[in-house]
Amino acid sequence: MTKPKRIALLVVLCLFAYLSLYTWNLRTGYLDDLSSRTGLDVAGWVIRPGQWVAGQAVGFWERYIHLVGLKQENDRLKDELHAVRLENLKMRERVAAASRLERMLGFVEPRGWTVSGARVIAHRLGPAAALETVTIDKGTLSGAEAGDPAVCLRGVVGRVLKTGFSNSQVLLITDPNSRVAVQGDVHRSQGILVGNGANESLEVRYMNLNAEIEPDELLVTSGMAGVFPKGLPVARITDVRRSDISLFLTIIAEPLVDPSQLEELLLLDRAPAEEEGHAAGE
Repeated sequence: MTKPKRIALLVVLCLFAYLSLYTWNLRTGYLDDLSSRTGLDVAGWVIRPGQWVAGQAVGFWERYIHLVGLKQENDRLKDELHAVRLENLKMRERVAAASRLERMLGFVEPRGWTVSGARVIAHRLGPAAALETVTIDKGTLSGAEAGDPAVCLRGVVGRVLKTGFSNSQVLLITDPNSRVAVQGDVHRSQGILVGNGANESLEVRYMNLNAEIEPDELLVTSGMAGVFPKGLPVARITDVRRSDISLFLTIIAEPLVDPSQLEELLLLDRAPAEEEGHAAGE
């Protein structure tokens, strides 16, 4: 059999099979039902992966947006916490400063002297940085003058060394260039208190070998040099040594004021002559 005849025969057989199935389907409806079921299954197989992918994408997006929102909320809460902590620190500093200033108000100014407050703004600053000094926020415009005593509630701090228009430098009693005329508050023996530098003890010089002085005795200003009022506490004696080769005692003392802890101090200034005279008359 030739090839065209085979094709024709195959076509006839296919048509016969189709017509037979068509006729059978018209009577039973089985193929229609099968095709509808099969089509639904195929559609389900196609739709389900698409739905899973869509669900994952939507879930990821929602989680991402949620996380972004949480991060923004977390950042906002961190900023608010930082602001609250900063404000708390400021309030604590204000309370501490107010407490210190309140205590300083209890300082009784010496007779014939006036008192003004100053704030320490720097330590060992400028050309005099080699010296034991602090810089304060008072200058000549505020009435500060070179030589003015600087004190706090615990005792003598030093004296004004240099003045500017709005700031001044105070030479501390711990500086080797410092000289303060002192005397014991019990035995009244007099000498000169000299500094030995930062974190070093003070030394009392020129106190006679037979002078009465004891460890733990308080040293106060004697007023002999005219720089400091009489009776201000300065230091406490820690050691007294006598030598066979010296005419003077070797006396070691500790300052009552820690310069590194200074934040505010008081400047003393001599009262005008008429006010001093009026006070004396009273």
